[in-house]
Amino acid sequence: MKMRANSCLVLLMGSALLGTAWADGQKSADFGKREFEANCASCHGMDAKGKGPLVPFLTKSPPDLTQLARQNNGVLPMARLYDVIDGAGVPAHGSRDMPVWGRDYRIKDAEYYQEAPYNPEAQVRARILALLEYVSRLQAK
Repeated sequence: MKMRANSCLVLLMGSALLGTAWADGQKSADFGKREFEANCASCHGMDAKGKGPLVPFLTKSPPDLTQLARQNNGVLPMARLYDVIDGAGVPAHGSRDMPVWGRDYRIKDAEYYQEAPYNPEAQVRARILALLEYVSRLQAK
């Protein structure tokens, strides 16, 4: 029960943080979908079913992300997914089936912001939460 409450809280925080519309009244920006398409679809596929164009070049097939909740008794394992995406705590030379996106986000954000003040941890957290919110919408019913 606590895991469901935590998952809901994370989703609500991510949605509130990133579910904003453009100031000029255009269609809402779907940051999670954009993040998925830019960084995940090449392996997991645009439909998130694990059939992306890079699959023939991988040593291990990526999972079908639409089945994660179903495989976990109907609960999307948000904390575990966050840790996998962020990659924090992964040994520098340990084996890993997917990129350490947290590190990649930190590097890209530092290049983008350069000398401008920003909070790198908050920036990475926002990107990962947006991605997780999008993955939650992809779950099979």
